[in-house]
Amino acid sequence: MARSLRTVLAFKSYQNQAGVLVRNYVLADPYIPYSSVLGGMLTCKLIYDLSQLISTFYFRTYNGLTKIQRIEWNNRCISTLHAFFISLMSLYFVFWSDLFSDRNSSGLITFRNSSLSTFALGMSVGYFIADLGMICWRYPLLGGAEYIVHHSLSGIAVAYSMFTGEGQLYTFMVLISEVTTPEINLRWYLDVSGLKKTSIYMINGIVIFFSWLVARILLFGYMFYHVYLHHAQVMQMHIVGFLLVYLVPITLAVMNLVWFGKILKGLKKTLAKRK
Repeated sequence: MARSLRTVLAFKSYQNQAGVLVRNYVLADPYIPYSSVLGGMLTCKLIYDLSQLISTFYFRTYNGLTKIQRIEWNNRCISTLHAFFISLMSLYFVFWSDLFSDRNSSGLITFRNSSLSTFALGMSVGYFIADLGMICWRYPLLGGAEYIVHHSLSGIAVAYSMFTGEGQLYTFMVLISEVTTPEINLRWYLDVSGLKKTSIYMINGIVIFFSWLVARILLFGYMFYHVYLHHAQVMQMHIVGFLLVYLVPITLAVMNLVWFGKILKGLKKTLAKRK
């Protein structure tokens, strides 16, 4: 009995020490950018390994894929879960949180941030670093030069916003576009699973078209309009942040339009085959 009590007390002591360590270091404001980036990278590694383990036992298609296809399968699992996480966080901060609301009078909108917003951006930076590393490692099998440009610009812009606290609202607006990633990945999964001629494949194409139109075309227009309305506040940012607010979204918007043209062409081809 005494030994059991000592064990419980020792466990609670270790638990309290771990809690203090997390509060004072891992989640302390000065360390959040670093701990969240590291956490994002480690989470990507964990998801990759879990995808590999689960897919081996529960998906017959997975075992019939080539080595590079299995790597891409696991990599797309990471990007899908990241997309769910950052899309939800971005939607919350842009449309529901009072942090960036015009009704909130606590300083310029371009300089507002919180521990939670910084943590969310740090997790995303960790993902971009991990995914960019995978793309470069297997280049060009997991993506061409356009993917490197996209991930590099996104990673730099998100990292700057995370470390400086500047322009986080506009960073989250751009990151809402990640809501299209799960649909894109599902299309790839359907393709390698031999389901390209099914109704779900066609429905997926239609969903991609409309989600891309809203999240990567119309929403970018809304973001540029918001920047225009708050131009005086944007001008207060450091020159680097100012350039990132304009140049990165414009570059990504052009890339989104090019990809949208390809999506439209592919959708037309799919619908034509159904007739």
